[in-house]
Amino acid sequence: MLWIKALHVVFMVTWFAGLFYLPRLFVYHALATDSISIERFKIMERKLFFGIMTPGAVLTLIFGLWLFLGYGIDGAWLRWKMGLVAVLIAYHLYCGKLLIDFKHDRNRHSHVFYRWLNELPVVILFAVVILVVVKPF
Repeated sequence: MLWIKALHVVFMVTWFAGLFYLPRLFVYHALATDSISIERFKIMERKLFFGIMTPGAVLTLIFGLWLFLGYGIDGAWLRWKMGLVAVLIAYHLYCGKLLIDFKHDRNRHSHVFYRWLNELPVVILFAVVILVVVKPF
C-alpha cells in the first residue's frame, strides 16, 4: 500500500500544480490585449487543464479511493478531508468552465477576481495536509 500512497501523493502534487497555475494564467489572459498573447494563453490553458490537471485529478482520486478501500480507515479527519476534496473537484470543474469562457472570448471577470480565486487551493492544501498529518480529530 505504500506504493499506492506514494502515487496518490505524486498525482496530488501534479493536480495542485495545475490548480495553482491555471488561475494565474487566467490573470495574465484577462490582462492581455493583443491577439497573439490571447491565443497563446488559450493554448496554454487548454494543455494545462486537459494534459496535466485533469489526469492528475483523476489519478489522485483513483489512488485515494484505493487507499481508502485498502486501509478501511475512518475518522472525522477523513470525512473533513473528503469534504475538502469535493470542494477541490468543484473548483476544478469551475476552472474548466472559466477555460471554456476564455476559449470563446466570453471572460466576464477582472484579473483581480482571478488573483483571489487563485488563493482557494492554497487554503485547502494547508487544511488537507494538517488533517492528514496531524489528524486533529
